Amino acid sequence: MPVSLPPALELVLDLLCCPACRTPRIHPDRGALRCPAGHAFDIARHGYAGLLTGTRATSGDDAAMVRARERFLSTGGYARIRDVVARLAAAAAASVEQATVLDVGCGTGYYLAGVLDRLPGARGLGLDTSVRALRAAARAHDRAGTAAWDVFRPLPLATGVADVVLDVFAPRNPAEFHRVLRPTGRLIVVRPTGRHLAELRERLPAPVSVDPAKERRLHRALDPFFAVAATEQVEYGAALAREEALDLLAMTPSARHLSRAELSGEASPPGRVTVSVLVTAYRPRSPRKA
Repeated sequence: MPVSLPPALELVLDLLCCPACRTPRIHPDRGALRCPAGHAFDIARHGYAGLLTGTRATSGDDAAMVRARERFLSTGGYARIRDVVARLAAAAAASVEQATVLDVGCGTGYYLAGVLDRLPGARGLGLDTSVRALRAAARAHDRAGTAAWDVFRPLPLATGVADVVLDVFAPRNPAEFHRVLRPTGRLIVVRPTGRHLAELRERLPAPVSVDPAKERRLHRALDPFFAVAATEQVEYGAALAREEALDLLAMTPSARHLSRAELSGEASPPGRVTVSVLVTAYRPRSPRKA
């Protein structure tokens, strides 16, 4: 039985172009999205569009990571981060009647939903490689459409359609972010400092540290395309129950480097951890002349 087009996905159809031939005007047809050239992409029964073609990305969150992420985020442990992201995004799009917010590496849609709550007239599109995460993101907000996509490929979007691009603890594609943003738009990037979750990382048998050169590499990668408009540091101590600390660990990339026994509690997680991130709003630079 064909899947009907979810209303949130219908809101963002005009943003999309065909991933196979780059043709605009994708339209719903018999449970799929089709371009004028005939390329078709399934609409999953969970509500997201399967736009990925060819070899699938394998780096997305698995089912256990997604469940841990949903449990931890529901406690409000990262609510302060979401509030800052939403405030910067709302400031960037305050003068736009119907703002478009793109969340690349959206995960479960937690941050995109927070931004849309601050922008009542806005619509959102979340992209992620993880099918498990997209199932959650598709129900995160009634104005957030979702689609499977890999950030390292050219985004399946027309040029200059987004007012805000969110990149929260996610990989980046600066050239594509610049292409899809309007000249007046903003890119908002969230990344950890060296103090982030230090108490958890210290207790792990194979600690995963924050590369001290990561911040320099970030700015070197973004500088040809973006200039810093504003940066805020969000840092606080979070008192966590044992289960919350384990979920926080299990939802991070650290989970890929630890055994099941280590994740289940042998690392003896502390009751309080430091949350420390930088949130930066970048404005697009004018295209450089050849």
